[in-house]
Amino acid sequence: MVRRLRLISGLVLFIYVFTHLLNLVPGLLSFSALEAGRYVFLAVWRPLPVSLLLYLSLLVHLGLAFYAIFRRESLAMPLLEALRYGFGVLIIPLAALHILGTRLVHEVYGVEDSYLYVVTAQWAFDLGYVVQQIALVLVVWIHGCIGLHLWLRLKAWYPRFAPYGLAGAVLLPTLALAGYLAAGREVLRRAQEDPGFISGVMARANAVSAAETAEVLALRDGVVYGFFALLLLTLVARLLWRLWQRRQGMVRISYPGGRQIAIRKGETILAASHLARVPHASVCGGRGRCSTCRVRVGRGGAALPAPGAEERRVLARIGAAPNVRLACQAHVFDDCEVTPLLPAGAGPRLAQPRPGYLQGDEREIAILFADLRGFTTLAEDRLPYDVVFVLNRYFTAMGTAVEQAGGRIDKFIGDGVMALFGIERGVEQGSRNALEAARRMALSLDELNRSLAHDLPEPLRIGIGLHSGYAIVGEMGYGAATSLTAIGDAVNTASRLEALTKEFDAQLIVSAPLAGHAGLDLGAFPHHEIDLRGRSQALGVHVLKSALDLPEPSVFAIAGKAAE
Repeated sequence: MVRRLRLISGLVLFIYVFTHLLNLVPGLLSFSALEAGRYVFLAVWRPLPVSLLLYLSLLVHLGLAFYAIFRRESLAMPLLEALRYGFGVLIIPLAALHILGTRLVHEVYGVEDSYLYVVTAQWAFDLGYVVQQIALVLVVWIHGCIGLHLWLRLKAWYPRFAPYGLAGAVLLPTLALAGYLAAGREVLRRAQEDPGFISGVMARANAVSAAETAEVLALRDGVVYGFFALLLLTLVARLLWRLWQRRQGMVRISYPGGRQIAIRKGETILAASHLARVPHASVCGGRGRCSTCRVRVGRGGAALPAPGAEERRVLARIGAAPNVRLACQAHVFDDCEVTPLLPAGAGPRLAQPRPGYLQGDEREIAILFADLRGFTTLAEDRLPYDVVFVLNRYFTAMGTAVEQAGGRIDKFIGDGVMALFGIERGVEQGSRNALEAARRMALSLDELNRSLAHDLPEPLRIGIGLHSGYAIVGEMGYGAATSLTAIGDAVNTASRLEALTKEFDAQLIVSAPLAGHAGLDLGAFPHHEIDLRGRSQALGVHVLKSALDLPEPSVFAIAGKAAE
């Protein structure tokens, strides 16, 4: 609820600032254009209900900012977030006089706060107000844009839109300030040509007297001093609250590598990482939105308070395992052991919803192994760049065939290929796709051999093994070498079937379980019962001299419907 109020109030204020800056752009043309835009602007924002919404949003946003500072576990934060807080602190001191000198004097003293009056009052009497006005525009706009960026960067579409948004974020204040400067130059020009210009503008606007000006400035000082007093009070209250919490006792958090951190009870795991300078991803700044701070909790996990509604929603979105928690939301009250699941430099892309199986799941899938025959001997008499050229052509052809058939390349191993099918669509569809991939690979290899006929002493040959069964699927590896893969007996079996193609002098061996899942009758091809190391029972296989002997995709589709 707090997060939603901050977002809504911030959006109201951002829209106000956006339209206010748009209103300054016509100043590039003339004062009459500037005033015409002002009438439109006031028609939108001066009605009482809209004004109440605007000032209520300002008070709510300001109050929630103090609350956020009080609740922060640590004042250490990423640079972008520090800039947002820093610019936010500057807004009230810079904006107080502008607000009081326009809306307040209009409502209380009956001043006609036209742009001609406002610009003349700033440029003709004290150019320090001009500098303050420019600073206000930049500070408010940058603060709002940073907040908007931190909110939107978790959206899937945002990376495509961001360059255009950045261009607009630079262009709008540039044009607005150019309009403001052009209006100021016009005021100075008129004042120079007509000595009575300034007094005439002040008289027509019913400008405040010296005594009333002193009252406005005193009120401005009160607002600014009051703001900083509240900020200081918030920081003191935050310190006292944490000292009280520390008296409640300390707990230990254990990280990978044996590192242990002592923190006070009730601290979050992410705050503990920040306090101890343990690198820990947190794209959203600890607001429980992005999931990049997630950790696997081992010993002591049962003592953590149950996830709240917001945390449960985010964990469900990413398909998190039961022992995974958001480090920014999990408050520790007993010793526990945690393992961050994402690299410390994880970006917004890893915050997007991802399939649950990426974190580890047992699924029945189809696996393909393929290997070049005799390529090591063939490569011995060739130059290194020729070997790399041929292998890259081969990998491109085989990888394309697998992907076109609906498979996923797991890895290239030497001159071999491992591919997975049916992770998302089920083993039946995966088995049909694996058979189609084998047929496409054979077709692609024939085309490649024709293309390389003048570069190779003999055609390239491959052996392919296909099997289906249960395997553990998930993202495995380290750092940049992390990828989706599968392990288990079914994977080992598929690899051994590929190796057996040498003994049978065949291009393809298909296990009976995979053929059964595909709903395809391969009885026309030789059938064998083979004993494989690690298996207690013999495995039925079908041996095909060429994968091109497999039926066309239309037959697979018919077989699939029949199987269903």
